[in-house]
Amino acid sequence: MKTLWTALTEPNRLYIIELLRDGPLTVGEITDRLGLQQPQVSKHLKVLSEAGIVEVQPQANRRIYRLRREPFQELESWLYSFRHLWEERFDRLDDYLLEIQGTEQRTSNRIEENDV
Repeated sequence: MKTLWTALTEPNRLYIIELLRDGPLTVGEITDRLGLQQPQVSKHLKVLSEAGIVEVQPQANRRIYRLRREPFQELESWLYSFRHLWEERFDRLDDYLLEIQGTEQRTSNRIEENDV
């Protein structure tokens, strides 16, 4: 997981991931869209490949990169473990806010009755 996070924290690599989300691209297409030099893009792709995030498919003299599903499934599972925790906390907050709202409503009703 640490390798995945390290690979994703660099802005250009994250942008490459976003580009590949729409489908496979060649190194040249990624280079054009990023506005970086080809050697820089290749270094970023190497890091992403070593982290298991992308895979390369050679076709003649071109290399086509695509995202791998597994690292994102692993990330989703990890995030899901936190989702349960946060949903539980939000549910408790909702209950508390409803309780406060009910108390305020009862207080407001009593004030109105006393004014009559």
